[in-house]
Amino acid sequence: MAYTSYRSFVDALDRAGELIRIRQPVATELEMTEISEREMKKPGGGKALLFEQPTINGVVSPFPVAINTLGSWKRMAMSLEAESVDAAAAQLGALMNAKPPTSFREAISLLGTALELRHAKPKMVSDGPCQEVVHRYPEAQPVASWPEPPPIAEMARDYEVDGGRKPLPTLLNIPIQQCWPLDGGRFITLPCVVTKDPRTGDRNLGMYRVQIYDGQTTGMHWQLQKVAARHGREYYESGKRMPVAIFLGGDPVYPFCATAPMPDGLDEFLLAGYLRKESVKLVKCLTNDLEVPANSDFVIEGYIDPREPLRVEGPFGDHTGYYSLADKYPVLHITAITHRRDAVYPATIVGIPPMEDFYIGSASVKLFLPILKMNFPEIVDLALPAEGVFHNLVVVSIRKTYPMQAFKIMHGLWGMGQMMFSKYIVVVDQDVDVHNTSDVLFRLCANTEPQRDCIFTKGPADVLDHATTDIAVGTKLGFDATKKMGGEGFNREWPPIIKMDPKVKARVDSLLKKP
Repeated sequence: MAYTSYRSFVDALDRAGELIRIRQPVATELEMTEISEREMKKPGGGKALLFEQPTINGVVSPFPVAINTLGSWKRMAMSLEAESVDAAAAQLGALMNAKPPTSFREAISLLGTALELRHAKPKMVSDGPCQEVVHRYPEAQPVASWPEPPPIAEMARDYEVDGGRKPLPTLLNIPIQQCWPLDGGRFITLPCVVTKDPRTGDRNLGMYRVQIYDGQTTGMHWQLQKVAARHGREYYESGKRMPVAIFLGGDPVYPFCATAPMPDGLDEFLLAGYLRKESVKLVKCLTNDLEVPANSDFVIEGYIDPREPLRVEGPFGDHTGYYSLADKYPVLHITAITHRRDAVYPATIVGIPPMEDFYIGSASVKLFLPILKMNFPEIVDLALPAEGVFHNLVVVSIRKTYPMQAFKIMHGLWGMGQMMFSKYIVVVDQDVDVHNTSDVLFRLCANTEPQRDCIFTKGPADVLDHATTDIAVGTKLGFDATKKMGGEGFNREWPPIIKMDPKVKARVDSLLKKP
C-alpha cells in the first residue's frame, strides 16, 4: 500500500527498527550535518534520523526533520515498496521485456507504455492534505540588481508568532539547514522541482538545490544541461514568467523519481505511480498552473521573472566532496507556501562519499539497467562506485564476442542522458563483479596496456566538476580491461587466470566441515 505522507514512511521505518529519534534540540546550522554524517558513514548506511526539535537560530521549529531515510539498501527498498531494489528492477525489467524493442527510441516508447499500463498515470483531484494550511505572498516588483545575501543569523528577524510561540511557515522558519561551514546560506536539499515545457506542455520533475535568500526569494540551481534549465531558456527567450513549484515529502518515492534518469518528455509521475502501485493524485497549485502531489508535506509556489538578472548562488558543500563555487542562477519569487498540519520536513546531507545519495543513485542504476540492456544486450552489470561520486567513474561488464566491443560500449554510454558526464569508463569481462572495487582494479591493472587500451574523447562535463579547465566541458577516458582478441592489436597468447579445480574446492569444503 502506497505511503500517504512522509510521516507514514517515517513511522514505517520506526516499526522496522530503521529509525533513531533525536528528541533534544539540535541546530539546523551545522550540528544536524555532523550528527547525520556520522550516521551515514556507518557500515550499511546507518539508520534514518528524525530530529524532533530542530532549531533555527536557537528557536525550535514545529516541524521535525527526517534525514537519511533512503540511506541504506533496506530503506531504499522500503521506499520503493519492494522486498529489495533488485526485486523492483526485475519487475520493471520483466515488464519491459514483454515486447523486445528494435531500437532505443522504441525502448523509450515502450517504457512509457509499460508505466501507463501499471496503474501509473497520475490523476487530478480538487484538493489534498498539502493545502491544509495556506500562506500567500504578494508578487514582487522586478529588480534591476540583487544585493548580497544577508548573514544567516539575520534571517530569523522575520519570525512571526501565531498565538503562542508557534512560528508561521515562511522560508525563514521552515527548518532548512546550513549544511557546511562555507555554504553561502541555507539550502533545501531534497526538493522536488516541477516545471513545464512552454511549447509542448510536457512536465518535468527534477531535483535542484534551493538556496534561501530571504523570506520570499530563493536561488534555483539547475545546471545548463538539465531539463528545467532548457525550460527556463525557452521562457527567457519569450520574456514570459516561468511558473515553478517545489514540493517536499509525501511518498518517499518522489525524490527518487526526481533524480531518476528518465528520458526528456517522459513524466516522472508515471514512474512514481508504477513503483508505488497506485496513481499519483495531483492537485493544482493555488498561484500558478502547475500540479503537485496532493499528499506532499510542503509546497512552495512561485515564478521566475526573465526580466531580472541572475543572482549569485552558492558556495555549497556538494556531493563531489568539495564545495561547488558561487555562480549566477535564476531567482524564484515565492507566491505561496502550503503544507500539512502535521508536516515532516525531509532533507539530506551531501559531502564526501559514501552518503545517503549513494544508495539513491545506485538504486537508479539497478532500476534502469534493463533499459540499458535493451540497447546494449551485451551488458551484464554496471556500477557507479561511491568514490566516483556518481558520474566520475562507471564500471561496466560485458559478454565480449567481437573486437573493439568495449569501445563501442564506451561511446554508447557517453551518448546516453546523464552518462555524458562520465569522466572514466572501465569495461571488464562478464566474470568480474563490477561492485567489487578490488576485483575491478585488479583487472584494470592486469589486463590493460595504456596506449593500446585507452581512448580519450571530448564532451560535456558536470557543472559541479571543479577539475575541468572550463566549466561544463572536458575530456573523457575509457579503459578496455577485457581479455584481448584478434583484431585488437594483441599478438600474443592470453594466459588463463588462476583458478582452483572446482572438484578440489568441493572436497576441501567437505574436509573443513568435519570435526
